[in-house]
Amino acid sequence: MTHQKLTDVVIVGGGFAGVACAKRLAGQSGIRAMIFDKNGFHQFQPLLYQVATAELTPDDVAFDLDDIFLEHDNVEAYTLEVTATDPRNHSVTLADGNTVAGDVLVLAAGAQPNFFRTPGAAEFAFPLYSLADAKNVRSRILQLFEHVAHEPDLVAAGALNFVVVGAGATGVEVAGALSELVHDVMPHRYPDMEIEAARIIVVDLGDDPLGAFSDAAHGYARKQLKHRGVELMLGEGVSEVAPDHVTLTDGTTISTHLTVWGGGEKAASIVETSGVDVGHGGRVTVNPDLSVEGFPGVYAVGDAANIPTEDGSILPQLGSVAQQAGDWVGRNILADLADEKPEPFHYHDKGIMAMIGRRAAVAEVGEHRHELHGRVAFAAWLGVHAALLSNIGAEMRAFHLWAEDFYVRPSHRSAMLLDPSTIDTPRINWRGTQPKD
Repeated sequence: MTHQKLTDVVIVGGGFAGVACAKRLAGQSGIRAMIFDKNGFHQFQPLLYQVATAELTPDDVAFDLDDIFLEHDNVEAYTLEVTATDPRNHSVTLADGNTVAGDVLVLAAGAQPNFFRTPGAAEFAFPLYSLADAKNVRSRILQLFEHVAHEPDLVAAGALNFVVVGAGATGVEVAGALSELVHDVMPHRYPDMEIEAARIIVVDLGDDPLGAFSDAAHGYARKQLKHRGVELMLGEGVSEVAPDHVTLTDGTTISTHLTVWGGGEKAASIVETSGVDVGHGGRVTVNPDLSVEGFPGVYAVGDAANIPTEDGSILPQLGSVAQQAGDWVGRNILADLADEKPEPFHYHDKGIMAMIGRRAAVAEVGEHRHELHGRVAFAAWLGVHAALLSNIGAEMRAFHLWAEDFYVRPSHRSAMLLDPSTIDTPRINWRGTQPKD
């Protein structure tokens, strides 16, 4: 009796792209997919800002990879960090020193913040690109309010000034959610605190919030953020981040002990050090079929890839792009094994969306960008993100409960999640120089 040789597919990263690729290969005979992720869970990145602002618990956005692939014997999920890749040999080196090789290598590692060499940013800014980041932001917010509750004079030292760097979707969503937490929830928890002194400030080099959207969306975002008390400082960059202030390019200094960095991202370091050519954002510019030029049997997707379109532009770094691309790579791996020609990737454009606050959102839907604002856009946002969750096989109950709370019962859930015992960031040194972690 002869046994068919397994084709081993090594997948680096358990994000949208990595999970989608593994799901396409799940149940296929003759294939073993090995997915490596240092956390061992899929983190639902579009809702990280909700964890940061106490609308969701960390468990609400983390989905165990073993559970996702529980019914598929040919997919193995490993909670192990990949520290290096060797595309020539389709292999990865793990943090424990072991090496795992396969027949196909899929680079789907996640993103990391791009601080653009801004002095102090890596040490003192709080990025928001992982679940650990979101927990750090939430801890710092709670910590600041607890400090002010005991020492009200700290308000003068900027304890309730919150700076968000970046006015793209991440920055706008963080600012809107932070404003609602500060102004709608915290007064009930700290009734004697002068919360009206709090400031939420968005800083961006661009001239408009949500720069990738239409002019009408820019105006809507401005109006909604202003309504929520958010200050926009546009046309200015950040020249320095310190533990107790940020300095802008025009010399303005803002006292703050929480600078949330939503000013850009780049590919994980293991992509840049993999030996393949990288372009903008440290990402691999892939071939139309998502393969890596010069490396047969190697693909790059998600935050590891710059995916070209037919007109030569690059697709945005969106969850829907990553998920569709990961699935496409799975299809092309199967095609190659069947001696069929891999197909160029075609993205089904669902549009771009941003949540500004309760019942306030912007959505430009479909390839022709039909624009929606307000409650209808909120519904579209929910639909797209519910589909993303469903496609990874995630439990939907927490998402549905959050959506109901968020739309129907403002501030209800946030109040329950503001537990000071969850603070796990280092104590703030009000005189000085300590980094965040």
